[in-house]
Amino acid sequence: MDAQQPPTVQQRVDQLAAEGIDVVRIGYPDLIGIDRGRDVLLSHLPSAMEHGLTFCQAVYHTSPRGDVVDIAGGLAEGLPDVCVHPDLDTLVTLPWEPGVAWCLGDPTDPATGQPVPESPRDLLRRVTGALAGSGISPVVGPELEYFLLERDAAAPRGWRRYQGLVGNVYSSGLRGDPGRHLLRTLRQLDRLGVGASAGNQEFDEGQFEINLTHSDALDAADRAFRFKAAVRELARAEGRLATFMAKPFNDSGGCGFHLHVSCLDREGRNVFDAPSGTYGLSATARHAIAGLTGHAPALAALLNPTINSYKRFGRGSLAPWLIDWGLDNRSAMLRVPPERGPGARLELRLGDASANPYLAIAGLLAALRLGLEAKAEPPAPLEGYGYDPSRAARLPQTLDAALDALEADTELTDVLGKPFVDTFLGYKRNELERFERYVTDWEFGEYVQHV
Repeated sequence: MDAQQPPTVQQRVDQLAAEGIDVVRIGYPDLIGIDRGRDVLLSHLPSAMEHGLTFCQAVYHTSPRGDVVDIAGGLAEGLPDVCVHPDLDTLVTLPWEPGVAWCLGDPTDPATGQPVPESPRDLLRRVTGALAGSGISPVVGPELEYFLLERDAAAPRGWRRYQGLVGNVYSSGLRGDPGRHLLRTLRQLDRLGVGASAGNQEFDEGQFEINLTHSDALDAADRAFRFKAAVRELARAEGRLATFMAKPFNDSGGCGFHLHVSCLDREGRNVFDAPSGTYGLSATARHAIAGLTGHAPALAALLNPTINSYKRFGRGSLAPWLIDWGLDNRSAMLRVPPERGPGARLELRLGDASANPYLAIAGLLAALRLGLEAKAEPPAPLEGYGYDPSRAARLPQTLDAALDALEADTELTDVLGKPFVDTFLGYKRNELERFERYVTDWEFGEYVQHV
C-alpha cells in the first residue's frame, strides 16, 4: 500500500481484528458535554461508516434528569434523527475494556448531510477555522479538577468525599490517596493517549487535578472530553463516583477548568511573544486579553454553564468572580504566566469543570478573535491580591444573568452562530425554570419548623 494513502475502512477493520478488537464504541458530546454513543460490533463498522448511526436529535435537548426540553428540531418536529459518522482518525484502544476500541463521531442532518447546529465539536471546528483563515493557529492546554466520592448510606446524599485529610494540598502518595486512585487513573489515561502528564491531590479533601498537554484546539477539546468520560468510567470501575460538578459541597471550594492558550503564525512562531513589548507581550497578546476581558460576561454562560456554577463564586472563594487580568497573578480571572518566548500564553481561569470542553474552547477563541479584529486594548493589569469589586467589574453572579449577557453580546453570538446560541439559551433557561419550581433541602430546613 502507498504510504501516502490512508488505509481503507476494511484495512482498519482487519488491523483492529488482528489486535483482538471486536467492538468499536462510537461516542460524541451532547450539548452539556455528556458522552453519548453506541457499541458497534467490528464486523458492522463498514456499514456504520457508510450509512452512519442514527440517534434521536432530542438527545441534545435531554436534561441530566431525563426531561426532554422543547427545543427547535426536537419535540415539535416529531423527534427526528441525527446521523453520527465515526471519525476513525480518533480511534484508540480502551485499556480497561479488553477487545474494545473507542472513536468519536460527528452528527449530521440525514436530509442535508450538514452538521447539526447543536454539535459542539462542529461549533469548535467553525470557530477555529475562522481564526485559521487569518493565519493564526491556537494552541490550548486544559486543566481540570474533580472530586472523587465513595458510597456512604449515612451521608446526606448517599456519597461522601474519598478518604483523605484536610490540608493535603498539592500532595501525592498515600497521605492524600490511600487507595492509589490517582496512580491507577494516570496510568490508564496514559495508555488511552489523552495527553495526561501529571496529577496530584488538589486543594480540598478528595479533590484531584490531572494536567493535560497542549495541542491544537480541536484535539485539546477532544482530549478533555475523553479525559472527563474516562475519569468517570474508571471511578465507576472502582465503585466510586468522580464528579466535575462546579461546587458539590458547601464546606469546600469548587472545581476549576482553566484553559491555557497561545497562538502560532503560519511559520509556527508564537505571536504572543515580543521581547521588546510591554511586559514582553505583543500587540496581538494585548488584543487577545482585551477580547477575553471584554466578552467575559457572555463567556460565563459557556464556561460556567450550570446553576451550581455560581455557588463557586463570591467573597472568600479562590474562584475568579471579577473581570480582571494580571501578570502571574492567580487572583485574576485572566492570568499571564511568566514564561515568554515559545511558552508565552494566557490562562483563562474563569471556567469550572462542569463546562463542555468544546463550548468552553469555542467561546474562548471567539472572544479572542473579536479582540484581534477590533485591535482592542485591555485595561491596566491587576496588581496585588484581587477580589476587590471597587477595582474591577463583577462577572455575572447567576446563570440567569450569564445567559442574558450571552444573548446581549451580539458580536460573540454572531461568531458562534444564531442556531447554536438559540438552542443553548433555550435549553439552559429551561434548566432555570425547572429549578425555580423545585423545593430544595435548604428551603425545607430553613422554613419547615418556623412558618
